Amino acid sequence: MQKFIDLKNVATEKYQQISNKPRVRIGTDISGVAAGSIEISNEFAKHVSENNLDITLSHVGGFGLSYAEPLIDVEMPDGSRVFYSNVSLNNVKNIVDSHIINGNPLYDIAFAYTGNLTNTNNTPEFYELPENKLQKKILTENFGEIDPTDIYEYIANDGYSALAKALFEMEADEVHKEILDSKLRGRGGAAFPTGVKLGFLKGSDAKEKYILCNCEEGDPGAWNDKAILESDPHRLIEGLILAAIATNASNGIIFIRHGNDIPIERTKQAIKLSYDHGLLGENILGSNFSFDAEVVLVGESYVAGEETALMEAVEGKRAMPRYKPPFPAAFGVWGHPSNINNIKTIANLTSIIAKGSEWFTSIGTETSTGTAILCLSGNINKPGLYEIEMGTTIRTVIEDICGGIPNNKELKLLQTGGPLGGVLNSSKLDTSIDFDSMAKAGAILGSGGIIVADQDVDVIDLTRMLIAFCQFESCGKCFPCRLGNSHLLEILNRICGKTSTDSDIELMRKVGTNMQQGSLCGHGQLGFNPIKSALEYFKDDFDTALDTSIGEPNVTINIPTRANRY
Repeated sequence: MQKFIDLKNVATEKYQQISNKPRVRIGTDISGVAAGSIEISNEFAKHVSENNLDITLSHVGGFGLSYAEPLIDVEMPDGSRVFYSNVSLNNVKNIVDSHIINGNPLYDIAFAYTGNLTNTNNTPEFYELPENKLQKKILTENFGEIDPTDIYEYIANDGYSALAKALFEMEADEVHKEILDSKLRGRGGAAFPTGVKLGFLKGSDAKEKYILCNCEEGDPGAWNDKAILESDPHRLIEGLILAAIATNASNGIIFIRHGNDIPIERTKQAIKLSYDHGLLGENILGSNFSFDAEVVLVGESYVAGEETALMEAVEGKRAMPRYKPPFPAAFGVWGHPSNINNIKTIANLTSIIAKGSEWFTSIGTETSTGTAILCLSGNINKPGLYEIEMGTTIRTVIEDICGGIPNNKELKLLQTGGPLGGVLNSSKLDTSIDFDSMAKAGAILGSGGIIVADQDVDVIDLTRMLIAFCQFESCGKCFPCRLGNSHLLEILNRICGKTSTDSDIELMRKVGTNMQQGSLCGHGQLGFNPIKSALEYFKDDFDTALDTSIGEPNVTINIPTRANRY
């Protein structure tokens, strides 16, 4: 424990040094970079250098407010902070000259503020904004606050305190029981009880056991896995080690899709820093526990998100699901017992161990404890990433947090849980966002992506695009999925092309049933979901399309292939 206390003291001292001078935080997560934050950062650096200013210029993760990017946070030594949204290159010199040098914030272009400021010209208090006030931040509490590349900032903000607690104040069985008692369920889509799943690995006496963290995240409309890696990678590493303590695992693998450069670089750097400070490797923090972790990159395969396909990919093979049994806890990666969980699941362990299972179960619902990170995109006024308490209604998120639909248009549908999720209409706005309520409504929470569509969107064409994605991403190992998705796409092409017949709806249902019953993994088993829910909530749209068909089913259909993407 003394090694951690010494490390915490060093981190606190270094963090205090940062707080004693002006600090500019620039969000360089995926949303910020897409909006031009790197160029803004370079412009700030130029003016800071020209004026020989002693300030801290930090790249942080975003607050999740994609609509406000580039979002610049200027904090002065007295603790006051002013946030400037949608900052352009032309704004930078004025912010430096007026705010940083002369101490006069530019309230006329300010987005929000915190601290004891005057003459704010009705600029709102940042943490009172609905998009912040209505959130419940656990996994995202450090987003936009700390530099993800600085391990000392994480430690100074209570980082790795849960690890120290687990190593020196708890037994491995107590760590596992705390996870069990938290009722945490998997955040990757299946929602299986995490403590139970870890228990399968805990029961193995094998010397070499693996904890695998799935950050594949191929769902269109979801970027929360990447956001954790970009904004707070040490939270994941700490959670990974805690899972290892609970199961006596020896090795960890963080699986990231190739091409996500910022998450990859920050995670690799965080692992290196953890090794350098005795938080990974032999005898962590002077304890008797040892654990090694690494990042593994695998190609762009959506099916690699399935746990057994992930193991195949880690081993350098084509990402295709394995037959079960044997299950991963008995025969996993390279034949060693393994446990695989989503990044959000593992990252939650840090707070659970630090604050206790009783605290965690006080958040959310009886069967869906904790929070959910949602990614809102599409026809919405305030697209972004928001962490809400389980049990919050969809209406609260859409209307109160995200500001509703642009141009006073009506909401027509919500596409939830990725391409294997469901399509809901506006009658389901009062549905509670939790695993069971979403499933009952005919959708899934899945990865947390919610695509919002207004009255102008063609629901059949949207459904066709989802099925086209599923068809393209099928690994092809089992024919119910390989052929089923192709047949569904053929039928939807006919409906969209006004060449369908009355029997096509029933034909889709039969194909969907065969896929559900015969497919090897969730890709095929859930592949009919978008059509099933669309038929339930938008049957009139399909009936209208069938009524206007010319009845010529024998037409040329362009089927997407990996050589010719749809």
